Amino acid sequence: FTFSYTGVNGGLVIVNADDPGAWSSQNEQDNRHLARAAKVPMIEPSNPQEAKDFVKLAFDISEEYDRPVIVRITTRIAHSQGIVEIEEKKNVPVRPFVRNPQKFVMLPAHARPRHLFIEEQHKKLKEYSNKSELNRIERGSKKRGIITDSVAYQYVKETCPDDSVLKIGMVWPMPDDVIRRFAAEVESLYVVEELDPFMEDYVKALGIPCVGKEIIPICFELTPDIVDQALNGKRRAGAYPKYETNPIPPRPPALCKGCPHGFVFTVLGKLDLHVNGDIGCYTLATLPPYSAMHTQGCMGAGIGMHLGMEKAHGPDMARRSVAVIGDSTFVHSGITPLIDLVYNKGTGTVIIMDNRGTAMTGHQDHPATGRTLMGEKTHELDLEMLARAVGVKRVVVTDPKNMEEFERIVREEVAAPEPSVIISKRKCILMK
Repeated sequence: FTFSYTGVNGGLVIVNADDPGAWSSQNEQDNRHLARAAKVPMIEPSNPQEAKDFVKLAFDISEEYDRPVIVRITTRIAHSQGIVEIEEKKNVPVRPFVRNPQKFVMLPAHARPRHLFIEEQHKKLKEYSNKSELNRIERGSKKRGIITDSVAYQYVKETCPDDSVLKIGMVWPMPDDVIRRFAAEVESLYVVEELDPFMEDYVKALGIPCVGKEIIPICFELTPDIVDQALNGKRRAGAYPKYETNPIPPRPPALCKGCPHGFVFTVLGKLDLHVNGDIGCYTLATLPPYSAMHTQGCMGAGIGMHLGMEKAHGPDMARRSVAVIGDSTFVHSGITPLIDLVYNKGTGTVIIMDNRGTAMTGHQDHPATGRTLMGEKTHELDLEMLARAVGVKRVVVTDPKNMEEFERIVREEVAAPEPSVIISKRKCILMK
């Protein structure tokens, strides 16, 4: 939000990946609302070619209008494949940084005139949106017009090939003039979009009647079949067959065989401790056979929730619970809540599960592995020294494969009347 006020020097493009269906996310929030709230432009590709082209265009928009630009993709766009045409690489000179505190330091006295600047630029971007080919009318039958965006555009074109379509590629600011012109050309107007009625509400706010979430689901991903049934009232025979009940038992995801996290959660389950979890492979310990994680919010939340429960329920809660967090997640978001735990006189135990990499997303290195993302050797952050540096006196490093020893350590540290950290250190089985 502050970058919206400061603007940019060189282009600033933020790629936002929404996850309709919550395939690998904690929720399926619709981040189109962020563009409106932050008053920054947002563009949405609907296929691989546009995904490449729109990023380049986003940089141009960013530099021309002095605004950060959000490129919103969804899970289905990210997982799609297609032929992409590329052009010759263009070398762009690096812009020098010119000191300008009135632009880049958001004191209240600076922020107020920058807000005026935002509103002026928003008007210019609105004009751009109305004239840009990002928002294009594809004329067909005048009986029905459909406003759509992102991957939903592909489903509309497949299931309603004869209808008129307004493809929204710049979802903020919305092109008022184009919408009004399109609505005037058709007898009935529909809005097809995934998740929230973002465009639908905007169209209705313009005083234009339309049909949207009355027939289009507000939850989960859309599919061609869902769009076909909603708009055409039928399932196209044979095109999208119903899934039949499969006699094969479901196979939910699980920790890999030999995963060092498995040793940890076997012990925690045996001790029947309340486990405040975090984001990583180990979140799968929520499921059988471990069933040993009981809360999980976002990266770094486990330690803070652990402290909060102790403050709410008393020190006895800390004797019956632990917080678990992976090494990469700890470096990303766990250091601050650990400081908070010590500073606010918590007495809980934090288990940092150090498997020597960011296993869940592809074994990327991080500051505690001693290598950069490019594989170059660099300073290795010492997690034990860091924990001691923030005030934790009880720090134990152990290999969880020795489960008897690990259980002894957990029992001892959980019973201690002061904060403690257990570093469970064993390399990811897939990295050996």
